[in-house]
Amino acid sequence: MKKTYLSFLFIFILLISSGCEIFVSEREPLLEVHFIDVGQGDASLIISPNDKTMLIDAGDNSKGREVVEYIKRQGVRKIDVLIGTHPHADHIGGMDDVINSFEIGEFYMPKKIHTTKTFEDVLLAAKSKGLTIKEAYEGREIDFDTNIDTRFLSPIKDKNYSDELNLYSAVVRIVYNEDSFIFMGDAEAPNEEDILKSFDDIKSDVIKLGHHGSSTSTTKEFLDKVSPYAAVVSAGYKNKYSHPHKEILTLLEENSISLYRTDEQGTVVFKSSGNEITVNQDPGSYIYRKGN
Repeated sequence: MKKTYLSFLFIFILLISSGCEIFVSEREPLLEVHFIDVGQGDASLIISPNDKTMLIDAGDNSKGREVVEYIKRQGVRKIDVLIGTHPHADHIGGMDDVINSFEIGEFYMPKKIHTTKTFEDVLLAAKSKGLTIKEAYEGREIDFDTNIDTRFLSPIKDKNYSDELNLYSAVVRIVYNEDSFIFMGDAEAPNEEDILKSFDDIKSDVIKLGHHGSSTSTTKEFLDKVSPYAAVVSAGYKNKYSHPHKEILTLLEENSISLYRTDEQGTVVFKSSGNEITVNQDPGSYIYRKGN
């Protein structure tokens, strides 16, 4: 028995000294962007090469636990930057679960309140953790990770967009060396117009389309300026809003922009080395599916 034990001990020491990765494997030093399938809603997890994490939205109320479990499966224990793009439930419904489940660094939302229990739950969860909600507004830089430029492109600070919550959406752009991503929340055409007036360079390799691929968003002028090679739609299969809309699907196809969609493909993951982007599956279709 003693001889067997010594044999196992010798093998263990040999493996450790040789740097064998059987016991411990490290994640590749890449920027990862996970568009999590939350049905008709949004949730995007970003993991930097230095293991800094950002979560933009967290799906509807019923998806909070799923989002939490997905994040944990990626080995994440802390959310360094949490962003609620705007107060609609399909974007912040699961955010109280996220706040209650992880250590949170900085928390951003636009300066727009909502009189729903969902919004109240998020505020109460933030209060219970002693979090201060920082205002998301155009031009504000986000301290995410070294060598990664991260900032808000919208909404315009102190601009009155009336009571249309979508128009208060926090739009985020991430630039990692030569690769770039833009996350539109539910921003619509007026926001896109504001962004075009405020920023000279918004070119991005990948765009998470505004408002789940609705025709209220993604004007041709804006899409031309972003000039992406890939677009992502986060939506539920045959959702009641018929997202993504036929006009947007046609626009993407005519411009030869690869489309990835959670309603068809589930969670979609992009990985960037800073000069090359890969994705975990082939593009989806430009097929329009009318909702139930």
